[in-house]
Amino acid sequence: MRTEFENYLASQTDLPGETIRHISSMATVRRLHKNEVLMNAGEICRHKVFISDGLLRTYHIKPDGNEHILHFSPQHTWTLDVESYDNLTPSLVNIEAVERSTVLLWAKPDFDKLLKDIPELKKFSERLISRTVYNNRNRILTILSGTPEERYADFVNAHPDYLTRLPLRMIAAYLGISLKTLTRIRHAQLQRGARSMVK
Repeated sequence: MRTEFENYLASQTDLPGETIRHISSMATVRRLHKNEVLMNAGEICRHKVFISDGLLRTYHIKPDGNEHILHFSPQHTWTLDVESYDNLTPSLVNIEAVERSTVLLWAKPDFDKLLKDIPELKKFSERLISRTVYNNRNRILTILSGTPEERYADFVNAHPDYLTRLPLRMIAAYLGISLKTLTRIRHAQLQRGARSMVK
């Protein structure tokens, strides 16, 4: 799994192999079972997390028990609760494995030192943050202005492989719609597809 990360970082940066191996050596490997929690709300996020394989989700549970999924983190992406990690405050979100996953964890003091010692890694990290901010902004705009049908269409276009990896309730919680609404949208699409095949 370290090699998986090393290949990823080599493809994303111009860092020399020795530096990449050093970054990799500072991480600990953790294997997660399906539905295993990596971090609970109320805990302090103390690690940068890289997903070597699998799929994680970050979500918040409202007082009424409803879930809001903020984002999914597939293979070769990073995840954490930024506010909790930066400020060392209790997290408002949970991070959990949707399927069997393997992650690399860097303790905050270790990763902070890596960023300080390796300017190229710091630049790469800043690019990732900018990309995340951009993606989150687009997602918020879609949630605020898009119809349920438009939200689902955007989701399918952006993440076609998720349809076979996620239960419908999680897709609905991510899109901010009810499971009933999502089922109706999918049923209508299947009917349209069937009619077009007949023609």
